[in-house]
Amino acid sequence: MTRARDAVLELIEGQRLTPAQRRIAQCLVAHATKSAYLSSGDLAALAQVSQPSVTRFAMALGYEGYPALRDHLRVTLDASWHLGKAEQSAGNQYQQALNTEIDNLRQLVTDVADDAVPVTEAGQVLAASQPLPVLGLRAASAVAAAFAYFAAKVHPDVRLLQEGGSVLSDRLDQARDAGAGAMLAFVLPRYPREAIDALRVARAAGLQIVTVTDSPVSPAAAESDLVLPAAVGSRLVFDLHVAPMAMVTVLLQAMCDAAPAETQRRLETFERSAAHRQVFVP
Repeated sequence: MTRARDAVLELIEGQRLTPAQRRIAQCLVAHATKSAYLSSGDLAALAQVSQPSVTRFAMALGYEGYPALRDHLRVTLDASWHLGKAEQSAGNQYQQALNTEIDNLRQLVTDVADDAVPVTEAGQVLAASQPLPVLGLRAASAVAAAFAYFAAKVHPDVRLLQEGGSVLSDRLDQARDAGAGAMLAFVLPRYPREAIDALRVARAAGLQIVTVTDSPVSPAAAESDLVLPAAVGSRLVFDLHVAPMAMVTVLLQAMCDAAPAETQRRLETFERSAAHRQVFVP
């Protein structure tokens, strides 16, 4: 699945897509293993767009039409399938799932090596926002909570948002009125509708949105100013969030690097307080 997904993502990397084209791309990523065998009608139905939109999507990627794109996918994914079968012959399902997570981390390493600017910029944006709202609903709540816990040690006002609906809108309004300039969002599969709505509310409020999500064509990407992809493992019953958790620590480092003097001061203050209160066992 990971190889097939990567093959599809490679086709659309760096492309400027319309919202309808993003939906088509997301469907191809979500159905990567069978994307080469979908008719234009099937793909249009999955993405809830017209068949001409599918044709325009293929042409936007540089193909004469959808059949040419599908032929390319078929050759690419057939090769990926043979490689995948070879991998499946070694190890049980747990080993395979963990190997996929290793691949996800390697991809994260490659992304940062190729272009560290988005992470650096995200760290600067988040460090400068006071307060800093951090959104994480449903499956993403634990990842967001981990970020908020550590960020609070180096940032004066971190506000964790884990509820949806009108309460979430209220808290975003309060953060904006208190001076927030940005919001960090973790939006992971399955993408909660309330999370996408929250991104739109934050955007309407004038906040700059930094989003950690599993794919550059996830539904959250279109509603974000900065997108930091971190793939999610889906080989087991419940998703593995190893790469998103790694991104948490990378982002925290980027925040610390953006304000080193303030970071050092706050960390030293915390250590003195923790020692005085005997927070940790010697």
